[in-house]
Amino acid sequence: MTSTLRKHLAMAAGVTTLLATGVATAVAQPVGTSPVEQLRQDTEAIRALGISGVQARVIGPDGRQSVATSGTADLNTGRPVSSDGYFRMASTSKTLVATVVLQLEDESRLSLDDTVDHWLPGVVQGNGKDGSRISIRQLLQHTSGIHDDLPGYTTPEEYYQQRDDVYGSEQLVARAMAHAPDFPSGEGWAYSNTGYVLLGMIIQKATGHPAHQEIENRILRPLGFDQTRWMGTAPTLPRPHAQAYQLFGPDSRVDVTDQIPVDYENLSWVTTTRDENRFFRALLAGRLLPARQLGKMKQTVPVSAEVQQLWPGGRYGLGLVERPLSCGGTYWSHEGGDGGYITLNGVTDDGRRSAVVSMSEARGDALEHIVDQENAASVLIDHALCAGGGLSASSTP
Repeated sequence: MTSTLRKHLAMAAGVTTLLATGVATAVAQPVGTSPVEQLRQDTEAIRALGISGVQARVIGPDGRQSVATSGTADLNTGRPVSSDGYFRMASTSKTLVATVVLQLEDESRLSLDDTVDHWLPGVVQGNGKDGSRISIRQLLQHTSGIHDDLPGYTTPEEYYQQRDDVYGSEQLVARAMAHAPDFPSGEGWAYSNTGYVLLGMIIQKATGHPAHQEIENRILRPLGFDQTRWMGTAPTLPRPHAQAYQLFGPDSRVDVTDQIPVDYENLSWVTTTRDENRFFRALLAGRLLPARQLGKMKQTVPVSAEVQQLWPGGRYGLGLVERPLSCGGTYWSHEGGDGGYITLNGVTDDGRRSAVVSMSEARGDALEHIVDQENAASVLIDHALCAGGGLSASSTP
């Protein structure tokens, strides 16, 4: 979740039922519709909202994959969307960070009850904040109360002004320190990118290596991933990729593909639907964490009323979101959105069925559009996890 999205959500007085109603009436899968046809229909439904490009991938218990694409990767050329296209991982990388932290806990190199001050003395202080009262667990679960103040753009002019700006972790934390806490630590829930900036700093302090290097060594290489990469301050993506667009208002759609992620040290990851599926499957299947640490990751608390508008019934664990399924039970996920790319994902509790849908346009001009886009993608994930596997599907713009 980006600061841009949070700014739009601030418009959201009294509209909680808008998203909840959409989910309640939309998730039932039509009788007789095959899983592959349903995936095609759900991908087309997202495209019909005005989203320029969509790619989705579902992996079933037997490892068979269903793939669907819709729209175009480039509004100027009409180039088709690639099912293996790269996109910015954005906040989905918080699950990577959380996994490394829990691995370090398993190795007794840190404790979830350690305070921020224990690792970063004097960094979190002032304006009512006290790093000696905030734990690593609270950073992971967004219950620290640390106010978020990451830069973000809401107009084309701001995008062009800010797209090449580079911020280090210390600079981003300093911005947050200028604000009073949202609530006393442990007494509320508020999504805080800054909390994960601090976690990246703690990983480096505990290991002597940047967080992205620990992620590469502990997760990507052991799993054999070759399509998930840390890009640093590079403003571009590997090929193939769809151009990313941001809708700022009527007749104001801007190509925002080229930009440096605000928190480049922690959020400069690109990936594909293939790798993102594989990561969540490996995590929930217990291949990255012992049962004890995975159990801690899945201990959840309710999210705020504001975020309930996007995640009805959602609860947050340690870098992992739990959401209800229309067919019963729940699934695990962590969506990401930045620079025009919006991606939702989901995996069943046993790690055997998973789905990822990536959209290369963010319709951020109105709360209604934000909710509609989130709702349509959530329906795709729900259908995919409640149904069977398939083969492949695609459609033209």
